[in-house]
Formats: sequence, C-alpha cells, structure tokens
Amino acid sequence: MEWYLAVLKNYAGFEGRAHRREFWMFTLVSVVISIVLTIIDRILGIRVIDNLYTLAVLLPSLAVGARRLHDTGRSGWWQLLSITVIGIVPLIWFWAQEGSTEANKYGTVPAPAAA
Repeated sequence: MEWYLAVLKNYAGFEGRAHRREFWMFTLVSVVISIVLTIIDRILGIRVIDNLYTLAVLLPSLAVGARRLHDTGRSGWWQLLSITVIGIVPLIWFWAQEGSTEANKYGTVPAPAAA
C-alpha cells in the first residue's frame, strides 16, 4: 500500500524515474480497488463510483507510467501507444523491462526499492 500512496503523493510528477516495483504495485492496487468499486456499482445499480475513481487516478497513472518509461530510457510520450488496443502490448513490454543501471537523460537511478 505504501507504493500506491507514494505514487498518489507524487500525482503530477512526470519528471524523474520510477522502479518497476513502484509502477506495478501501484497498478495492482489500483486494479483491485477498481474491481471492488465495480462490484459495488453493480450491486447498487449505478456506474458512478468506479468512473469517479478512474478519473481520480488518471493523472497519477500517467505520471508513474511516464516515470517508468523514463527508467528504461524512453520518453513518456510512448504512452500514446495505448490509444490503440494493439499499442498496449509494447507498452507492457517497456514497463516490464529492467531500468537502466546508470543515470540517463531523465535523471539518476531511483533509490533501491523497499521490500
């Protein structure tokens, strides 16, 4: 949960780099929350709660995605690939790759990920 909260605290931070763990833990927690809210929406017969949550985490999701791409030496603009369904495949590949072990044009190597 601390990874999720760390991303929310840096919700509009498109600068710098993010470890794989930071990105994937945020994504995991966000998906679980979204599933729970979708179930609640269906029980209540509405479609508002999950949509509001999705809107609320849109900017933090884009920011951590960009920082993750920066860690692999790519521009955050690569996220535009997600506009097409097929474009999400290379994005997932990029996000899953190990980050560079040296400083790059996007910043220094992020601090070691906490266990």
